[in-house]
Amino acid sequence: MQYSEGRFGRVFQVRVDHGEDLLESLEKFVREKGIRCGFAQFIGALKGGRIVTGPHELVLPPDPSFESYEGGWEVFGFASITPGKDGPHLHYHASIGRKREVLTGCLRQRATAYIIVEVLIVEISDSTVTRKKDPVAGVELPFFGNQSG
Repeated sequence: MQYSEGRFGRVFQVRVDHGEDLLESLEKFVREKGIRCGFAQFIGALKGGRIVTGPHELVLPPDPSFESYEGGWEVFGFASITPGKDGPHLHYHASIGRKREVLTGCLRQRATAYIIVEVLIVEISDSTVTRKKDPVAGVELPFFGNQSG
């Protein structure tokens, strides 16, 4: 196990409006505000996008299985914010539902807001987290300043 200790910094309440891309809007906001580390919680609705619902097979590196969704889906989710090699890296996980269908996974590529998505962003100060490619998993993962175990 790895960990980093920090403290709460600034807190932002953000509204992503109808037709805006949630992923693009939050990445732009985080960059503009200089948020290096933190998390975001969000609720609202999406009219369309793409979500990774797991790997095609249980191998490393994973081959993601994408699902597209269109037509208005309720959403609640969470995103971690860590420093990446090209600036802040946001990693989103969410559950989306429409009628009796539910998809849970990693929002990627596009997540277009339907009416609004409400977002609460909490900055974490003094964290030692970094993000780099894990040689075993083959994907970018967070690495922390301390280890236990």
